[in-house]
Amino acid sequence: MGRITQRRAVTRIVLGEDGIAQRRRADVLAVEEPLEIRVGGTPLAVTMRTPGHDVELAAGFLVSEGVISRGDEFRSAIHCGGPGTGGADGNTYNVLDVALAPGVAAPDPDIARAFYTTSSCGVCGKASIDAVETTSAYDVSTDAASVDVAVLAALPDTLREHQAVFEKTGGLHAAALFDAATGELLVVREDVGRHNAVDKVVGWAVLEERLPLRGTILQVSGRASFELVQKAAMAGIPILSAVSAPSSLAAELAEASGLTLAGFVRGRSLNVYSRPDRVRVEGERQTLLASGALRGS
Repeated sequence: MGRITQRRAVTRIVLGEDGIAQRRRADVLAVEEPLEIRVGGTPLAVTMRTPGHDVELAAGFLVSEGVISRGDEFRSAIHCGGPGTGGADGNTYNVLDVALAPGVAAPDPDIARAFYTTSSCGVCGKASIDAVETTSAYDVSTDAASVDVAVLAALPDTLREHQAVFEKTGGLHAAALFDAATGELLVVREDVGRHNAVDKVVGWAVLEERLPLRGTILQVSGRASFELVQKAAMAGIPILSAVSAPSSLAAELAEASGLTLAGFVRGRSLNVYSRPDRVRVEGERQTLLASGALRGS
């Protein structure tokens, strides 16, 4: 399955009683890999995932897209390059070909056009990033938004305060949109899936005719995956903040897109993985430590 972790340089910012300290250090990220889903040999979609349980993932995706609605409509699935596929380069485990039961209609071509796809076996992260850059209608790299580091550090607490359903169930993800200039909370949405919560926030912006979401911050309650960075970039959001870790490909996409990605935003510290220039660290008490070297925490 390949590497599952990756070391990456980050800018570490710590807000202490004696001042604000910055330093470059090494961080370890979980590796994220793409899975291309094909139906009857025809590419349908690429989704980012942790390898494993790919057949279940593909079946659930087909249900969510309305391709199938019952278990007996799903016939089988095999990884590209596996036995019986004729693959000459070995099994990459990053392409899964699904066979539907006889009589089940193939996916509507409009569904396939809604997703970026690739015809090559073993799609790579670079191809996925290029696809997002090609399809996005907004260039977040040119957004002049910036946020004070103290404001950014306080966003998770504000989000948690507005998670009404989470307080009752303890089992929901949340996403919120903030104005970067003022820190004003614009909207909060909760969902059992973090991707769904983000989709709801973006959907709110669509209905309010606020796209692109320039000058805003997307705060999420969990980790920052490739998909969340993608959704932010596609909606024109220049800053994404997460209380947990980003994946390696999320950080790569954020850097390539010119999006500011902050992770481990908890209490009085955070990591900035890309475009740290948007995070304002001001004041006479600021301290810069080992700006050119990677050091442990």
